[in-house]
Amino acid sequence: MASIELVDVAMRDGNQSLWGATGLGTAHCLQIAPVLDRVGFRAADFTSSTHMGVAVRVFREDPWERIRLMHAAMPHTPLQFITTGFRFISWQAADPQFMQLVYRRLVANGISRFAVIEPMHDLEALLESARLIRAEGGQEIVAGLTYTLSAIHDDTFYADCARCLAASSDVDRIYIKDPAGLLSPERARSLIPAVRAAIGSRPLELHTHCTIALGAMTCIAAAELGVSTLHVAVDPLGSGTSLPSAQRTVANLRELGHTVDIDDRALAAVSEYFTRLAHAEGLPLGAAQEFDAAFLRHQIPGGVVTTMQRQLAELKLLDRWPAVIEEVERVRAELGYPIMVTPFPQMVCTQALFNVIGTERYGNVPDEVIRYVLGRFGRPTRPVNDDVRERILARPRAAQLAVEPPAPTLAELRAKLGHSISDDELLLRAVMPAAQVDAMISAGPARRRYNPQLAPVLSLLRGLAGRSIPDELQVDKPGWRLRLRHGAPPAA
Repeated sequence: MASIELVDVAMRDGNQSLWGATGLGTAHCLQIAPVLDRVGFRAADFTSSTHMGVAVRVFREDPWERIRLMHAAMPHTPLQFITTGFRFISWQAADPQFMQLVYRRLVANGISRFAVIEPMHDLEALLESARLIRAEGGQEIVAGLTYTLSAIHDDTFYADCARCLAASSDVDRIYIKDPAGLLSPERARSLIPAVRAAIGSRPLELHTHCTIALGAMTCIAAAELGVSTLHVAVDPLGSGTSLPSAQRTVANLRELGHTVDIDDRALAAVSEYFTRLAHAEGLPLGAAQEFDAAFLRHQIPGGVVTTMQRQLAELKLLDRWPAVIEEVERVRAELGYPIMVTPFPQMVCTQALFNVIGTERYGNVPDEVIRYVLGRFGRPTRPVNDDVRERILARPRAAQLAVEPPAPTLAELRAKLGHSISDDELLLRAVMPAAQVDAMISAGPARRRYNPQLAPVLSLLRGLAGRSIPDELQVDKPGWRLRLRHGAPPAA
């Protein structure tokens, strides 16, 4: 039996998996931060470039300020940033000096732990990112092995990747990242020992989702196999398509004899807060999923399934859905088995849809698929099928995209955007529409307080703001009454 550490992912991956990355703003996180800091998590998976973009676009909040405030409110719990290497907010590859500045500013604002993944398993690119992060002050770097099922992603493949990563002094830990929840307890019993043997004394972590109901049991198996750290999500941001419930995982581990050094009262308080927030804001609670064997074949994320079915329904072609699923498997194999994690599911599924509803396969090819074949998203794990590659690159559009200018250098961006703005603002303006950044700045500092119990009343008042004012408004709740009158006060 072992002592198991936990990393909480509620604010980043839980929010993204269950609430579309838009459920939590700065005030929502800050309100519970001091309590979350007392739980005893090894780290909090707090943000990513995607979440930083959402902060600007949806909340009109400065994501750098959000990091600073949370770091001050949670001084004992390292905040984690997950990165896919040479990309920041935009999926287009960025200049290395630009990324170096990104990492410098993340560290300066309060990020100390970095999870680095490369969905293509381009290890040279992953290790170069780790080197840049270390040079800019990253304290703990966790390199990811992104798990999937395919003809080439076997135990030997992952062990070889792990051995290469563990040889780097810029990598502190290794983690198996299973974004689709495909890792079963049975496969874990062969995969985890193979990886552990390859990494020597490096600690091993597991990040697996509950998408097809395997995550909770796989975590228990992982603890028995020597994984030292499990990634979980505080309820109600656990389960569903998110990660295993923190509360249930703690209970299961202790029942089986493992030690988990967690403050149960603080954990319960955090869960109660997020539950009240979900009810107040109309957000779904994580719920247990049923096993879906078909997902092991197509591996299409739930959000992409919904989008494709809607598109087919609008075209009155919903009866072609089984053909699209079959084509997804075929296209993925032809493109070299990209792991079905953003943006690759969107590419594979869009191409499969075009192949099914069009007059011929690859008769219509999206720009992003062309860029993929051109290598703009890295080296595929297995080369693209020769015939498919030739057909795609023979298109006139491929010739146009082949000569796209490279990403601007940091010096070019400074010259374009001006030297008077801060580095934090420069990084946002380099990858986001100017109007969105302007709106964020105009909005001023983010709110820092949030009370779920007041949310319904505030929502009502916001809804009334643009309407004609009634003479009297009364809101009644058990033990509480709010009465608003327009005009002169009533006579004594």
